[in-house]
Amino acid sequence: MSQIIALTNQKGGVGKTTSAVNLAASLAALDRRVLLVDLDPQGHASMGSGIDKHELDKSVLDVLLGEATASDTIATGLPVNYDVLPGNGDLTAAEVELLDVDKRESCLTQALESVSANYDVVLIDCPPSLNMLTVNALTAANSVLIPLQCEFYALEGLSALLDTVEQIKQSVNPDLAIAGILRTMYDKRTSLTREVDKQLRDFFGDALLKTTIPRNVKVAEAPSHGLPVTQYARFSRGSQAYRVLAKEMIRRLSL
Repeated sequence: MSQIIALTNQKGGVGKTTSAVNLAASLAALDRRVLLVDLDPQGHASMGSGIDKHELDKSVLDVLLGEATASDTIATGLPVNYDVLPGNGDLTAAEVELLDVDKRESCLTQALESVSANYDVVLIDCPPSLNMLTVNALTAANSVLIPLQCEFYALEGLSALLDTVEQIKQSVNPDLAIAGILRTMYDKRTSLTREVDKQLRDFFGDALLKTTIPRNVKVAEAPSHGLPVTQYARFSRGSQAYRVLAKEMIRRLSL
């Protein structure tokens, strides 16, 4: 049975998509069959995986609306060695398009039912907001991975996200769990990082992943080449950190 992991944080700029792409690549390099679902209207996970989001005949929105099947829409045989259910700006219409759909919070769950058995891991890159797309991801997922930058406002927004996760557990997905909190753009030299780090340790304990993702220019450069940093600059600090993250997730979730 595959593990479905939603990567989400309603605050933008925390490394959510970067982590989705590079975790997918790192798990694939460890012989896991991986599907990356791009549920963000920005389409950056698709672009970072070498897919031109402007040239899509079908996208994840068509799958959510029942106008295409996941198997017909998934891009396979990519150089990144994992499969992608791509997304683009069409997803901005999802909130309105899904208004009249029965059980609209479960559209992604239904869409993945026919393909999830083909994969060991399904990663869902959520939009940076707590909207219907994010609700669909949390309804479909077994667990949630929360990328978090060590700064004050990131901590403030985390409580709202955890409230949403709890609401989803109580209403439609009682088995949803927190897979871990991932510290990104981590620089232990700054006093703010150390202060926020201590607060996270005190409050979340074992939910805080041991792996941290450092600030690294190669990680920032890789998407413009349509590659994960693990392929663009495999010996960089960022690439090494994501490989360590993949191993930690394998141990934590028995992937």
